[in-house]
Amino acid sequence: MLILGGFDGLHLGHRALLLRVKASGLPVCMTSVIGGKGKALFTRAEREFLFERAGVAFLCEIEFTEELKSTSAEDFLRTLFSSVSARRVVCGEDFRFGRDALGTPELLKALAPCPVEVVPAVRSDSLRAETGDAKGCKISATSCKKFLSAGELPLLNALLGTRDFYGSAYFIQSAVEHGRQVGRTYGFPTLNLSVPSEKLLPPDGVYGGLCTTPKGNFPAIMNIGARPTFGVEERKLEVYLDGFAGDLYGETVRVYPTEFFRGIERFSSADALKEQLERDILRLRTVRPYKQ
Repeated sequence: MLILGGFDGLHLGHRALLLRVKASGLPVCMTSVIGGKGKALFTRAEREFLFERAGVAFLCEIEFTEELKSTSAEDFLRTLFSSVSARRVVCGEDFRFGRDALGTPELLKALAPCPVEVVPAVRSDSLRAETGDAKGCKISATSCKKFLSAGELPLLNALLGTRDFYGSAYFIQSAVEHGRQVGRTYGFPTLNLSVPSEKLLPPDGVYGGLCTTPKGNFPAIMNIGARPTFGVEERKLEVYLDGFAGDLYGETVRVYPTEFFRGIERFSSADALKEQLERDILRLRTVRPYKQ
């Protein structure tokens, strides 16, 4: 079974397609377009984690190049079906492909060498009340990116579907690097992470959330942006793990920011920053927005 779409993540609309296909009992193959349309909600490596957790057996990654951009819808399908054999194809009603996005589900039905099922778009009307302002919007990558850019993480995660939290919520995946090791001098050692340039991030600030590591999962406070108290203007990601001792250098971790705590600010001293971090930790321990 082949699911066609851009699939730069797995929001609830994508999951509706996936559930429809998995009901067949056949292995699932999913396409994923890499690049194009601005920064990505999830990077290639992050998508591979998401799709594997969701039970996708095969992933067909399509690079968004100038050549692809100029390929007609008909030629796109010929190339696709010459390399992927499918018993059945499923896509959403808003699936578009080929030059100038002229390819439609109707054209796919006419040219595909197997039956095609078109699934209606999923809207957020059916979600619980906590979606707030997201209620009624079409669940799409565009709406997810809109909420992320606005810092509306609870709304974003509602569209992504957080019941299977670690397999669906917004996260940032990176390897732990050696940093300046300043945090440990005042009792708050942090993980230093670089974020790929193609990754779309929430607005700069301090967030509460969770971090999954090879040594366990921990409530976390994360700083996205500069560190003006120490004169560092470079935009980085620093993460403090509540209850963790040891080091994770070179290990891959996933950071899940779930709630905005405060903006980036310059403190008068390291002691003043420490006092604020202690307040942040108390808030983190009180909120715990998702189960570990």
